Amino acid sequence: MTTNTAGLPERIADVARLRDAGLFDASRARLLLLLAEHPDDPALNYQAAWTHDRMGLEAESVPFDERAIAAGLDGEELRGVLLGLGSTYRVIGRDADAVRTLAHGVPRFPDDAAMRTFSALALHSAGDHTRVTQEFLGVILDTSASPEVERYRRALTDYREHPDELWLDGAWHERS
Repeated sequence: MTTNTAGLPERIADVARLRDAGLFDASRARLLLLLAEHPDDPALNYQAAWTHDRMGLEAESVPFDERAIAAGLDGEELRGVLLGLGSTYRVIGRDADAVRTLAHGVPRFPDDAAMRTFSALALHSAGDHTRVTQEFLGVILDTSASPEVERYRRALTDYREHPDELWLDGAWHERS
């Protein structure tokens, strides 16, 4: 049963400060007590997931992330949950869930190069190497200020569009 939420934002900020100070056990203990009172609070679930993840308890962080999303988390916190949950799914071997979660985040936050990079890692773990190559090249092309990348931008853009094909006689052809 949810009780009075007065003062909850300050209490959430306190547990976040504990976590950020490296006091993970204290942060986790307070979070679990707060969650007993406010199990459906999206920000509280987000903080609980973050703390569990920082403690190396990735599998235990998943239900908190999932509840935060289901409870309507949005904005920058949603960005963090989608990236963190997608990454966590990947490292615990839930590759399809990782790809699905990050595929939801990439179009919602298209300028987030980290989201796109973690998406490429999830695609790699799922065995979709063509899309991995396309995504990594996209991140490089969109974020690099390297003069060498700029010099080869046209070629790299073409390779992103045709990573598995050969250029023969002035056209792209499937590899046999």
